[in-house]
Amino acid sequence: MTTLRQVKSFVRRSGKITPGQQRALDNLLPEYGISYACSLVDLNVIFGRNNPKIIEIGFGMGKSTSQMALNNPEFDYLGIEVHPPGVGSLLMEIREHRISNLKVINYDAVKVIKDMIMDNTIHGFHIFFPDPWHKKRHNKRRIIQKEFIDVLCSKLKPAGYIHLATDWEDYAIWMLDILKTNPQLKNTSKTGDFVPRPLQRPETKFEQRGLNLGHGVWDLIFTK
Repeated sequence: MTTLRQVKSFVRRSGKITPGQQRALDNLLPEYGISYACSLVDLNVIFGRNNPKIIEIGFGMGKSTSQMALNNPEFDYLGIEVHPPGVGSLLMEIREHRISNLKVINYDAVKVIKDMIMDNTIHGFHIFFPDPWHKKRHNKRRIIQKEFIDVLCSKLKPAGYIHLATDWEDYAIWMLDILKTNPQLKNTSKTGDFVPRPLQRPETKFEQRGLNLGHGVWDLIFTK
């Protein structure tokens, strides 16, 4: 059994939350959210159907997450995020656009995946632009670690996928090295490294701003 490290891959920022985001947390999280529990959940029961399930870890403000759910109604999406302003923002998107195939968990993703998600049930995992923890002494805080990828693999269905993206080249190479060493995973890249941005991953304003400044973006997709 894989033992996950206890070092947290995130810092709970005390960012300003708007009144609308706070109201969404108070009023909409009970309706569109899933509470953390140290027990397995059946996502088919929660969504009321047996469609493919995709989990996004760290969705930020949630704009691209809601867009993916709207664009792909045949999939069910579960977004996991620790920062309240982002959770509140996504909850408002769900209500505004009446998105029925998207749920939210406001909790540590490592514990959610380990404690709540059944083995061999998930179609795909998305981790887009996670904190790079770029100082070498902080690399141990990166969420992409061998042990965590092992856990994600155990939750994936056969032929399921892991899609990662980053705008830090050092982190991109780190991610590639970890995924390549997992015997359960196969790289979908024809060149053996990165893939062009898939159309199903919406381009964020943050990403476009970086591209305009000449920054790179690296996507990886590996299948089980």
